Amino acid sequence: MLKNRPYLLIHLVKDLRLEWRSKDAINSMLFFSLLVVVLFSLAFDPTAAISRQIAGGILCVATLFASVTALNQAWTRELRNQVLDAQRMAPAPPASLFLAKVIANFLFVTVVQIILAPLFAIFYNLHPVGQGWLLALVVPLGTWALVVNGTFFAALSVRARNRELLLPLLLFPIFIPALLGMVEASTSILVGDAEPRLWIQLLAGYDVIFTTVGLLLFGTVLDAE
Repeated sequence: MLKNRPYLLIHLVKDLRLEWRSKDAINSMLFFSLLVVVLFSLAFDPTAAISRQIAGGILCVATLFASVTALNQAWTRELRNQVLDAQRMAPAPPASLFLAKVIANFLFVTVVQIILAPLFAIFYNLHPVGQGWLLALVVPLGTWALVVNGTFFAALSVRARNRELLLPLLLFPIFIPALLGMVEASTSILVGDAEPRLWIQLLAGYDVIFTTVGLLLFGTVLDAE
């Protein structure tokens, strides 16, 4: 992997520059996630005890649905001017391209989460009752699980006619274990009545397994395009 690092950095810097110029992914995710947070805050009483129990689930679901738009855009950019075909013929290993896309998407989603976090706390009147620092571990682990699978399945469906519909159909079922772990861990931290370490271990194991699978299989997906 060390010898592949220059290729990974090249792909990563390219994606970051494109997003810095257009801001398409971040703007679309931020708009959608803010819309979800505001609508749910109007539907539920933010001062009620139930808000603390559902806040973790709302945050995770808002991140999930908002990220789909960015994940769809990740590979459609490569279709312009046959960039994806050029990358297929390049000497760079496919794993470096895949990992760069995952890291870029992870950074985009993380930026949106950082912007959303204080607004989310204000709308729902939240403060962690449990070990709040664990949220800094749970959220990135759950986000990585989302983007590593989303990036892989977005590449798999990039040339499909209905890729905007196909990606959620592929991603959501496989993401359910990580979504469950992320929601349960976040809720236990906010409520403070359970131990989230088991769910954190589940998320870590999920990330390791699916990152490895994605790195191994992405070359086949790229060649099949």
